[in-house]
Order: sequence, then C-alpha cells, then structure tokens
Amino acid sequence: MKSISRRESWAGVSFASPWLLGFFIFLGYPLVASMYFSLCDYSVLKPPVFVGLDNYKQLLSDDLFKTALWNTLVYAFFALPAGMMTAVILAMLLNTKVKGMAAYRTFFFIPSLVPQVSLAILWKWVLDPEHGVLNPILAKLHIPGPNWLGEPHWAKVSLVIMGMWGVGNAMLIYLAGLQDVPTQLIEASELDGANSWQKTRHVTIPMISPVILFNLIMGIIGTLQVFTVPYIMFPGGAPAHSTYFYTEYLYDNAFRYHKMGYASAMGWIMFLMILGLTVFSLKMSEKHVHYQG
Repeated sequence: MKSISRRESWAGVSFASPWLLGFFIFLGYPLVASMYFSLCDYSVLKPPVFVGLDNYKQLLSDDLFKTALWNTLVYAFFALPAGMMTAVILAMLLNTKVKGMAAYRTFFFIPSLVPQVSLAILWKWVLDPEHGVLNPILAKLHIPGPNWLGEPHWAKVSLVIMGMWGVGNAMLIYLAGLQDVPTQLIEASELDGANSWQKTRHVTIPMISPVILFNLIMGIIGTLQVFTVPYIMFPGGAPAHSTYFYTEYLYDNAFRYHKMGYASAMGWIMFLMILGLTVFSLKMSEKHVHYQG
C-alpha cells in the first residue's frame, strides 16, 4: 500500500511539475530576488551592494515618491467607487428582459477588450481641448469644455472617466451574479409590497455582495497599479506631475535611472499597501457579505 501511495504521489507531482516549475521560476524566484535587491544598491549593470534599509529610509524623504503615492491614492479614491457603481448599474440594466439584449451586452462589453495603448491614444484625441470631439459637443449644449489634458484637476477627472468607460469585465461578473439571485426571493419581496428600490437594496445587493467584494479587491489592485493609460496620455506626469502615478515612478527608477534596488523597495511597499487594504476589506466584509448556504 505504501508503494502504491508513493507512486500516486510521484505521479501527482509529475503532472503538476510544469505549473510548479513555472511558479518557482517566474514568481517564486523574482519575489525572493526583489526582496533581496530592495536591501541593496543595485544598478543592474554592477553587482548589488547590500545597504540594509537605506532604500526604504530614502523613500521617506523623497518628495517625488510622496507626490506619486498621493496621486495614486487620490485617483483610486475616486476611480474605484465610480467604476464599481457604473458596472453595477450597467449590469442591472442588462439583466432586464428586453428585445436585443445580447447586442446591448456585447456593445457595453467591447470597450474592455480594447488594448490599453489604443485606448489611451483614442481618448487623448477625444479629450483634446482644441481638436477633440468632446468639447465641441459640450459647446453645442452651452457647456464650457475644460482643458482636459492641460489642467491638473481635469487631467485626473479624465482618467476617472476613462476608467468608467472600460468596466466591461466587472460588469460581466456582476451580471453573472445577478442571474444567480433566487427568483423566489424577488417574488416574496414583491408579495410583501417592496418597490424597485427596496428590492434592490434588501434583496439584490445582499445576494450579490460576494461578487461586489471580489470586484472591490480586484479594483483595489487595478487602480493602485494603474500605469499604461496615464503613461501614454500624460508623458512625465504632465501637467505639473498631477498624473505621475506610483507605478510610473517605480518604472522610471528601474529602467530609466537604473536604480533597481530603489524600485524593488517601492514594489514591496506597494505589495504591503495592497495586502493591507485587501485584509481590511475581507475583515469588513464579515458583517456585510452574505454567502448563500
């Protein structure tokens, strides 16, 4: 029996070996290496020199680091709830029984399939204050169009709007959650005289709360790691470093300034931030998330 069990164990490990090999090569080793490099003065071109916590101490007095962190937190504070609300509302609308609903669902999901670089170039053209298409439309409605790309305040707003435009993936997950809500609960609430708002608040939202939690955690990770769109639309964090985000500063330190040790320290700080926010979200969810069964 022991020999059979041993052979079965080895067979299981053999079948899992491609995944295990990929995990240790592409995830395990980089994690350990980045932790070590975060404690070193490492320029990639020369061997790393151990400096202890100097990189972390330097970050505390780095004004550009503080600016990038502040910009990222402000963006996440507005973009995350705006994106989640937009996705939930769209999912509820697309969960209704209307003729041609499959076409509507496809229409609202397609924007999330657009590559990030193409998305940035497209919106840069749309929001251009002189040659774009949005401000002339606002002018016809007698609304003065702002300088979307040139003013620090409006630059962040434009990125939040773009985030709301590409919520197709989250919308699809919400839609799947809505279709799993038991119809008998909706019917029971109608028999009790609940209106549409009451059914949404007391039945639908609690039943899809696990989906909301999942999208919240994924949204935290996504908004704190925003990179491609602002990097293309606002080179160097223009205007006035108002769109210079954390990941951009990390990228510049690693690949422009060749301060890989400094960038590794920034990466671990970002990891701890995301981990802390995720644990906090899971802890808070214990009282607000309802799991069926």
